[in-house]
Amino acid sequence: MALKQYLQFKLSQKLSPQQIQLMKLIQLPTQAFEQRLKQELEENPALDTGKEKDAEEDSFDEFDNTEDDYNDNETIEAEDINVDDYLSDDEIPDYRTNVNNYSADDEEKSVPYAAGTSFTQHLINQLNTFRLSDQEYEIAVFLVGSVDESGYIRRDLSDITDDLAFTQNVYTTPEEVEKVLDIVHQLDPAGVGARGLQECLSIQLHRKEQHPDVELATNIIDNAFEQFTKKHYKKLLQKFSITEDQLKAAIEEVERLNPKPGGSYSGNNRIVEHVVPDFAIKIVDGELDLTLNGRNAPELHVSREYNNMLKGYKESKEKSKAQKDAVLFIKQKLDAAKWFIEAVRQRQQTLFVTMSSIMNYQKDYFLTGDERQLKPMILKDIADEIEMDVSTVSRVANSKYVDTPYGTKLIKEFFSESMTNDQGEEVSTREIKKILETVIEEEDKRKPLTDEKLAGILKEKGYPIARRTVAKYREQLDFPVARLRKKI
Repeated sequence: MALKQYLQFKLSQKLSPQQIQLMKLIQLPTQAFEQRLKQELEENPALDTGKEKDAEEDSFDEFDNTEDDYNDNETIEAEDINVDDYLSDDEIPDYRTNVNNYSADDEEKSVPYAAGTSFTQHLINQLNTFRLSDQEYEIAVFLVGSVDESGYIRRDLSDITDDLAFTQNVYTTPEEVEKVLDIVHQLDPAGVGARGLQECLSIQLHRKEQHPDVELATNIIDNAFEQFTKKHYKKLLQKFSITEDQLKAAIEEVERLNPKPGGSYSGNNRIVEHVVPDFAIKIVDGELDLTLNGRNAPELHVSREYNNMLKGYKESKEKSKAQKDAVLFIKQKLDAAKWFIEAVRQRQQTLFVTMSSIMNYQKDYFLTGDERQLKPMILKDIADEIEMDVSTVSRVANSKYVDTPYGTKLIKEFFSESMTNDQGEEVSTREIKKILETVIEEEDKRKPLTDEKLAGILKEKGYPIARRTVAKYREQLDFPVARLRKKI
């Protein structure tokens, strides 16, 4: 019975809209937070930013008795609304003056954007160098418009033929579309418009300067692609009656090709994704020093204009219904501004406290950069230490980056479960993955190690792990199975 009552109690707990909004703010990384801040400033005229000396402190009390019903001819006394609670001589938010854990402005980096002609327009411009009929040109433009961001056309030509008829009033056949597609295949970058990886590689090889290695590579891609992708090298040696050196040279030709020709074009008008670190950790005199990116600490205050509106209301002798309506509107905006400034403060505090705890927990790693020094750490370890909810720690870890002496890292990468080695000690799964990665990188690529052999090597090193677990870690490290790691 007690258990049932406990469950009913837990289910009755609900987050307020403001708590939900705060959680969303905490989850935002630096760039997204700046966008959210910009949106709030646009939507709430009572909120302002900058170093204005007449700013209001971000601690106000609620209006008293402002929601009462009233008649049209009612005269409102000044005492009905406690304006003084909204007016203060202390105008600088204290969270801007009592914390020094913010990075200097000169360390901030702007986010570059790609500029220039779009990828599609780049291809269309090239079509003008070919002698095409009006219909062929329309088909070519439509095909170019069907090229995805990797440079491929992944739709069936019969579907494209139907779309040409329905959307462009161009009536043609799949055969004619394929004929025009051959022209698209002559555009740069080489391989664009291919319908699959095999065709993409083949187009590039046919356009290269021909010599024995390229000719063999072309023959392999065109006539033995499946055996090539599965690395059945013995079958390739027999099929083409070649030596290992010849096969190796042909494979090297293929490895120089671009499997995603669309991705190589820099002028595709997509934003270049640059990570803006939310934190920075430096080693100063042998100790770790943590700072929060200064862009997370904007100077916010209540608009001077709204402050003057309240003063004007307080000083007026007679207060009409219209004035009360105006003050109610001002109150609503001031309350929203008050909440947002407080939420920003709580966000800053939460981010800093959480990252500080993670840094101290993984102190050995941050001092050395050796991933083998990473301790087993789960979200609950940090949540318990800072006395916050696991979901809050998760929101910080999953979306934030930290600049370290060893590169910019996603914070969630520092979390890992533990396992027990043959000495009975708890070790991080990250440590095991690092060792596994080293073993695979140093293996003989002519005879790659199977998962079973990898498990045996790890066991010899003191980490008794099942083969299926090794396979899972290998996949997480983006290593293919042994057969596909094989090289001539």
